[in-house]
Amino acid sequence: MSFSNDQLERIAAGLRGEVIGLSHRAKTPHLGSSLSCIDLLVAAYWGFLRTDPADPGNPDRDRLVLSKGHAAPALYTALCARGFFPRHLLEEYGHDGAALAEQPAPGCAPGVEWATGSLGHGLAVGVGCALAARVQKRDYRTLVILSDGECNEGSVWEAALFAAAQKLGSLTVMVDYNKWQATGRSNEVMALDPLREKWESFGWESYEVDGHDHAEIRAALACAEIPGREKPLAIVAHTVKGRGVSFMEDDNNWHYRIPTAEELVAARVELGLE
Repeated sequence: MSFSNDQLERIAAGLRGEVIGLSHRAKTPHLGSSLSCIDLLVAAYWGFLRTDPADPGNPDRDRLVLSKGHAAPALYTALCARGFFPRHLLEEYGHDGAALAEQPAPGCAPGVEWATGSLGHGLAVGVGCALAARVQKRDYRTLVILSDGECNEGSVWEAALFAAAQKLGSLTVMVDYNKWQATGRSNEVMALDPLREKWESFGWESYEVDGHDHAEIRAALACAEIPGREKPLAIVAHTVKGRGVSFMEDDNNWHYRIPTAEELVAARVELGLE
């Protein structure tokens, strides 16, 4: 597949509209956190990941771990749009007994492989995947999407040290650095900056990108495709919580708020979907 940056932006706008609609219909929170990582997921599923929606369990598939499991609606909409599962599963999101819950469950739908509602564990899972690829002599890559808030967790940095020590060059992390956590600004809760340099000091190759610029994201991900890599790759993606809708952007109230019917329509208009 080959998509232009304009095409990827249109795909991302459509997914944002879907995510806002899911939040409105299911009355579920974490909307701002889902909107901030949409472009990262689009870059992954519409270019980087070697996966086949018709064969989601292929042992040679690339793996994606959405460590920030509270952004599950962003993952669900991306997987549905790529054809991993039928639309009726997406429309049932958040309903009692539905396959797709507010937090992801392993195997709840094709393409959803891990439970990541408890923050700080996704990188360790990704490390395990990368190590398994080496042991099994497979060439699949593993991509982990972290929130900036879960970079508070010591388990993240323990996994980072292990990945560097084991020279897991098939492992890539993208940090959705939207500068907010549940209770405040990320750098007020914990001194994360300078985040790129922290990953580098832990033995990773690291870059900073605009997390809403598809050209920059794709250029950074291209570094992960270089044969014979030994250092794991960390991409610190500067993003905006609530991205795409002016009255949601950089407003941490949308960590918890549910959009009204009027706000849903207004958001879709801003996204060019109405």
